[in-house]
Amino acid sequence: MFEQTTWSVENGELGLLRNGSHQRLTADEIFAAVFEGSEGVIATPDELSFSSVPASLFAELTYNPARGGSGLTLSFFAESGNESTQVVSITTGPDHVLIKQIWFALAHGAREELAEELDKAGIADAGPLTLRQYLHLRKRCSDALWLIDRTGSDIHPGIDTSPQHGTPNFVLATLYPYQEAGWRWLSYIHQEGLGAILGDEMGLGKTLQIITLLASPHRADVAPSLIVCPSTLMENWRRELARFAPQIETFIHQGSDRTGNYRELSQHDVVITSYDTAVRDGSLFRMLEWQLLVLDEAQAIKNPDTKRAKSVKQLRRRVGIAVTGTPIENKLRDLWSLIDFALPDYLGSLEVFEQTFSDDLAGARQLEPLVSPLMLRRRVAEVAQDLPEKIIIPQTLVLSESEAEEYERIRKQTLEEYGRAGSLVALTRLRMFCAHPFLLEDANWTVSQSLSFSKYQRLLEILDEIFASGEKCILFTTYNRLASFVKQTVRERYGFFAETINGETAITERQNIVDSFSAVRGAGILALNPRAAGAGLNITAATHVIHYNLEWNPAIEDQASARAYRRGQDRPVTIHRLYYAETVEEVIDERLTRKRELSETAVVGIEGEEGDYGDILRALQASPIRSVQ
Repeated sequence: MFEQTTWSVENGELGLLRNGSHQRLTADEIFAAVFEGSEGVIATPDELSFSSVPASLFAELTYNPARGGSGLTLSFFAESGNESTQVVSITTGPDHVLIKQIWFALAHGAREELAEELDKAGIADAGPLTLRQYLHLRKRCSDALWLIDRTGSDIHPGIDTSPQHGTPNFVLATLYPYQEAGWRWLSYIHQEGLGAILGDEMGLGKTLQIITLLASPHRADVAPSLIVCPSTLMENWRRELARFAPQIETFIHQGSDRTGNYRELSQHDVVITSYDTAVRDGSLFRMLEWQLLVLDEAQAIKNPDTKRAKSVKQLRRRVGIAVTGTPIENKLRDLWSLIDFALPDYLGSLEVFEQTFSDDLAGARQLEPLVSPLMLRRRVAEVAQDLPEKIIIPQTLVLSESEAEEYERIRKQTLEEYGRAGSLVALTRLRMFCAHPFLLEDANWTVSQSLSFSKYQRLLEILDEIFASGEKCILFTTYNRLASFVKQTVRERYGFFAETINGETAITERQNIVDSFSAVRGAGILALNPRAAGAGLNITAATHVIHYNLEWNPAIEDQASARAYRRGQDRPVTIHRLYYAETVEEVIDERLTRKRELSETAVVGIEGEEGDYGDILRALQASPIRSVQ
């Protein structure tokens, strides 16, 4: 059969040249011709040799975001010793290869066995992979000797390295480049029908990235969507959606305004509810399949054994996004619980997970390649060049139903006592209530009662994230008793440095306290009275400023912020402003905004007594009752 023939190499494949054309041969045919003495074959050329030992076959995973799509690619290689060559296809290609002009048969059955494994991941042959295919392959074959993963630990499909495309025109905001990249990553995750953790550090605009996804021109693909968040943040979500994407129809499902008809929920683009309501009305929410289910402050489900975690994981959804600045707070099981929501069963049962991954650095390193494609985690320091030096985060909170009723009682009592004319002094009790109700009581509250107040709960959530990053913060509050309670809480709950400075602190001692705070390595807090420590002190060790209760005078707040945001500060400063909607605090916030605008535009003078009177009147009329109905 081999008469009048010679060896032929075409596209790296060895065959026979017969009648001017390349004839493909199997490895068995070539082996027989060379090693079993078949007649008629011309002698082997000097540059070509044959090995009787087969080459091994393996698959390689690579990631290059510049390729577009997922950026993930699967390739095949044949290897012998330290030398290898690429195999174009394991289904249509030959069962033998040339490596450095040496012919090798592929190990018997190697292609078939590899194809069988890949078929279980929905992969037919070499080429681009979807993220879903990659995750399936990476999970199933993490210990396979035939698979080499060269993708690294920073895989985020949808984020490319080409010039940025710019802010999409369907949101009323200018996105920073890292926010635009985050939105594209979220869009890819959504298109794939997967799930993910948006774990950006506080201050990087996680809410805006989610809103940009929700505002996509193809809203039919993301509606109806459900946002589950702490009850204090529902109003903030509603306002942010109205601000950046007014075309989105939203509905707050909470309190007495809840519907019992799931069809009514499906008529809205986005439904916003609290974790407690999601548990209480779980059967109602499960009647719909949500296109996008977002868990804000998703560390709320870090304990998988809680009713809260179990309930939200039972909600039917196409895509689940967990939003949290602290993906891991204490143990690796925290991360398991979040991934179990984002992509159920991906990491197996909790029992198997804890047997597989030790709760230490070694376990974290072993887990990272599996989790990193599903978690986008950027720190302020990494993207600081894209940020202003001062990041302001307003936190519009909502009183709970019982808190709102008590606020309303105090408001009416104030009106009866002072009349509608009122005064700034008359509003003091309402301001004190918004800081903490225990400031109004003669009897001491228990620690558990004090911790349960909704604004204080939000403060602890913010501190959790700040301290998890090993950073320092300064907190400003008018009320010394509250500052002392913050100090006590931080010392007992976290074990970190905590001190206060107020009017009773000796002037000679104030700098010593600041020096001690600055010298501490890691997390810590100073709780300050803005009138006693709002000027003169240099506290650049802090990268976070929390205005727990707002002041009527914008200069007081700005001077307080300047304790950390000043010359000598070489890191971005994040400023958190907490205030309740539909209360005296919102009127104060509006007043501060108005006065700042006036001071920036007016040549001389700003509002006087008439404006003050109008603010007082509006503050006495503001009622939170309608906001919790």
